[in-house]
Amino acid sequence: MDYMFNKILPITILFFFFQQSLVAETINVFEFTKEEMKSLEVRKVKGKTTYTLGFNENGNYIKAEAEGKASGLGKELKINLLKTPFINITWKVEKDLSGITENSKKGHDYAARVFVVKKTGATALSNRAINYVFSSNNSVGNNWPSPYTKKSIDYVLSTTKEHHDQWITVKANVREHFKKLHDLDVSELTGVAIMTDTDNSKLKAISYYQNIYFSSE
Repeated sequence: MDYMFNKILPITILFFFFQQSLVAETINVFEFTKEEMKSLEVRKVKGKTTYTLGFNENGNYIKAEAEGKASGLGKELKINLLKTPFINITWKVEKDLSGITENSKKGHDYAARVFVVKKTGATALSNRAINYVFSSNNSVGNNWPSPYTKKSIDYVLSTTKEHHDQWITVKANVREHFKKLHDLDVSELTGVAIMTDTDNSKLKAISYYQNIYFSSE
């Protein structure tokens, strides 16, 4: 009995650690709770987007409504992109902004967007950002500099041409995108934010955000 135990125990331990190594590491960004809402930074561009909390079978979410308004919710946090380079976003656009030219100043609005930010200087204007968007008029993979600053790149992760009023989960390699789009080797992010904005087009947008997190794969 002791012989069998001594043989089986090391195998069991190795199997346990092997299973542990297969579990992908994840870093949750937002909880979308009442308590968290009190601590999120509100960035007003023009007016204030209405954000309300909700819950479904997949957990907490936040609903965003904007009509000629633009404000975002964000937080400063450090994300190690060497360990968890992938951002995962579950979102839905109920009412989109079809017909606008999103890479122009007059049409630079999105029903849903998630910013990832890297501080590269002393002021916010010097930061570099990738703006992952749920586009109303462009195709997945399209990207362009913001018409207001080349330090922020808009990148289409979802489009209402394919998924209108449907929940969808998407993933992007943030570390690779910073290298490709900004020519920066970024090992750590310093902030993440969401924003639904229609201040340029003056139209109305309704969207939902849920389960935003970073993962190792």
